[in-house]
Amino acid sequence: MPNPLSRRAFLRHSAAAGAALAVWSEVPARAADSPNERVQIAVMGTNNRGRDLARGFASHAGSVVTIICDVDEPALGKGLAAASEVQTLTPKPLDDFRRALDDPSIDALAIAAPDHWHAPATIMACAAGKHVYVEKPASHNGREGQLMLAATRKHQRVVQLGTQRRSSPGTIEAVGRVRAGEIGRVLFARGWIDSQRPSIGRGKPAPVPSHLNYELWQGPATERPYHDNLIHYQWHWFWHWGTGELGNNGIHALDVCRWGLGVDYPEHVVCGGGRYHFDDDQETPDTQLATFHFGDKAIHWEHRTWNKRGYEGESFGIAFYGEQGSLVIAGKGYKMFDAEGELLAEGNSSYNDADHIGDFLACIKSGERPKADIEEGVKSTTLCHLGNIAYRTGRTVKFDPAARQIVGDEEAAKLWSREYRPGWEPQV
Repeated sequence: MPNPLSRRAFLRHSAAAGAALAVWSEVPARAADSPNERVQIAVMGTNNRGRDLARGFASHAGSVVTIICDVDEPALGKGLAAASEVQTLTPKPLDDFRRALDDPSIDALAIAAPDHWHAPATIMACAAGKHVYVEKPASHNGREGQLMLAATRKHQRVVQLGTQRRSSPGTIEAVGRVRAGEIGRVLFARGWIDSQRPSIGRGKPAPVPSHLNYELWQGPATERPYHDNLIHYQWHWFWHWGTGELGNNGIHALDVCRWGLGVDYPEHVVCGGGRYHFDDDQETPDTQLATFHFGDKAIHWEHRTWNKRGYEGESFGIAFYGEQGSLVIAGKGYKMFDAEGELLAEGNSSYNDADHIGDFLACIKSGERPKADIEEGVKSTTLCHLGNIAYRTGRTVKFDPAARQIVGDEEAAKLWSREYRPGWEPQV
């Protein structure tokens, strides 16, 4: 465990925090010793997506949220409120998630902190004997993904990625039709998202807000000065903390594409695009087109964050193209067409957190691997990293699927990992 960072005593912020501490003694010592007892969850990072996870786990009959962790006072309050709305127990608030890992009553950690935290927190949680639900992408860089998979298997934990379509009955049905050959031999798949995001402007150095523990927010990442256009969401568009739109939303489509084609790691990747629309501090591309080659099959990804008109009349979607037809998953459904474009079948492909959370909790009880097991999540996230590396180097990236490493390009290989703050290097 890394040496503790200095912690701010900022739980003074609300009556909710006081109430949480008052009821903490009522929490049972261990939740998952019996299959009739609820799995005790700690949620890390609750400003946005983590708030939804806190509500989702608190709503499920098989779990209870007993700890909310966030380094930002208002975000901590959001998580406490979300869980308390749907369960009788008020969670205990913590700024440092490592204190939750030290708590023997906690069975699992749900991680929705920024990308640079996903793998280090997962690895630490596995070593502490906790199961993990980690939001996408699995990791900030390629090497971290391999380390978190190694930690999962070494400590025999259930680790699930937040790729909810893996638990969608309709998406399972659609992918099953693709894999069963209903549109013939499938050679190509496409994923896309098109949106209209606001500019993040030009940030200025600023004092760290009193309600934010910025030192712990940075965690494993090497230190950078605080700017006023970084937190909360804009960190996605800086390479130091985020993975761009490819890692943010591309992971969802690429995961289904790879699942449907039955492929693992690509042999080479090409990528084009740029920052064509935004004139601001964003480092990641607002327009990106990446193609992943798997020998006799390929996957293509495209995004624009400034124009929301997409393929098939949908801003987000996945399409499979076979020798005898096509299948498109877009909106809340899927449609299958023959080679002439005539509709053959359609179905619902909507998804929700409840199905995904339910699968995770069931696997904790059974010991089975979840539908979105981290091994599959790492494979799909690797596509995102390789696409970004191809973009950043401006070259085709060659990848050895067996060795799981970039070959023949030292500059590209350097982007497979990152530099860490001393004491925070991931250890398996």
